[in-house]
Amino acid sequence: MSTPSLISTTSVLSLSLTVLLLGAAYLASLLALPKSTTAKTRAIYIWHIFDGMTHLVLEGSFLYYSLLSCSSEAAASVSTPTLYGNAAVSCGARYSSAPLAQLWQEYARADVRWAVADVGIVCIELVTVLLGGPAALWIAAMVRKGEARQWFWISVLAVAEIYGGWMTFAPEWISGNNALVTGNWMYKWLYLAFFNGLWVVIPLWLLWEAYWQMVPATEAAMKAQTGKKRN
Repeated sequence: MSTPSLISTTSVLSLSLTVLLLGAAYLASLLALPKSTTAKTRAIYIWHIFDGMTHLVLEGSFLYYSLLSCSSEAAASVSTPTLYGNAAVSCGARYSSAPLAQLWQEYARADVRWAVADVGIVCIELVTVLLGGPAALWIAAMVRKGEARQWFWISVLAVAEIYGGWMTFAPEWISGNNALVTGNWMYKWLYLAFFNGLWVVIPLWLLWEAYWQMVPATEAAMKAQTGKKRN
C-alpha cells in the first residue's frame, strides 16, 4: 500500500494563509505604530492582531462549517456528533468543498475532530471566536494607544488561550489520543505541537511581561498609600 503524500496543494495553501495573516499583522504594525516603538511592544501588537485574525477568520470558518455545513446523506452512513439532538444530519468541514473547509479537512488529518462538528471543540470555539477574537483586536488597539489597562486584559486573554488549549487536548490525552494522529511527524510536530504550542508559549510570555508591569506598579501604589496614611 502506498503512503499518501504529506505535502499537498491544500497543505501548502493552508500554511501560506497562516503566513499571510502574520504578514498582514506585521504590515498593520508598520502602519499603526511609530517607528520609535520598541521591539517588545511591536511584537505584542503583532501577536494580538495575528491572534484576532486567526480566531475570527480561520476558527470562525470552522464554526461556520460546523453549524451550517450539514448533510443528511452522510448522517445515514457515518457516525458523527449530533447537534441539537438532530441525528438526521451530520455537520462539519467534511461536508463542504469551500477553500477554508479544505483547510480544516487538511488539519483534520492530524486531529479528526476538526472535520466534523465535535461538540466539545465547537463549544470552545464559540468562546474563542466570539470573545477571544474581538478581545485580541481590542487589546492591540490599547497597545497602540499605550493604555496601562492593556496589561490586565492581556493577562485575561492569555489565561483564556492557555485554558482553551488545555480543554482542547487534555480530554484526548486522558482518553488515549483516539482523535490525534501522532504517528506522523508532520501532523504531530507541525500541525499539533508547533501551531498549538504557539498559543501556549506566547501567552505564557505575555503573562510574564504582565506580571512585571502590574506587580511593581501595585507595590508602588501600596507604598504611596501607606505613606499617605502615616502622614
